[in-house]
Amino acid sequence: MQLPIQPPFPPMEARNAARLPEGNDWIYEPKWDGFRGLAFRKDGEVLIQSKAGQPLGRYFPELVEALQGLPPKQFVLDGEIVILSGGHLDFNALLQRIHPAESRIRKLSKETPVTFLCFDLLVDNGGHVQTDRSLKERKEALVQFFEEIPKKGTVRLSPYTSDLPVAERWMG
Repeated sequence: MQLPIQPPFPPMEARNAARLPEGNDWIYEPKWDGFRGLAFRKDGEVLIQSKAGQPLGRYFPELVEALQGLPPKQFVLDGEIVILSGGHLDFNALLQRIHPAESRIRKLSKETPVTFLCFDLLVDNGGHVQTDRSLKERKEALVQFFEEIPKKGTVRLSPYTSDLPVAERWMG
């Protein structure tokens, strides 16, 4: 796969803080209860990488298929693989998806399909690396990337805000 960023690639990590920082330059995101994943696509080839750099695609065939079906033909997205069940995240169902048997993986991919909540764009559909840009600029590029993608599909834009009270509500 010929992309300017090659797997394994270390994802950027948020920092823990006792309380949310304040200021106009901050961008806040919800914390998802899932598996961190980087999705690499070049034409028909897709690779999903875990935070530790391990391939995850075999466990989530419906996500591989969804990524292959997106209009952009090349990209690297950073996000969280989750299972949404009854309006809530189901981490236990997600854990069940990491199984050695191909038949079980196929069965669970239909019974408990995953959603990929994307919060960063590392390579855009033009093949340009975005990691040297500010987070705000990458978020703007990510929103633009998602303009041609169905809103309620398997691959979705993760919400974010610069509004501290909204972020505090997310934190519960």
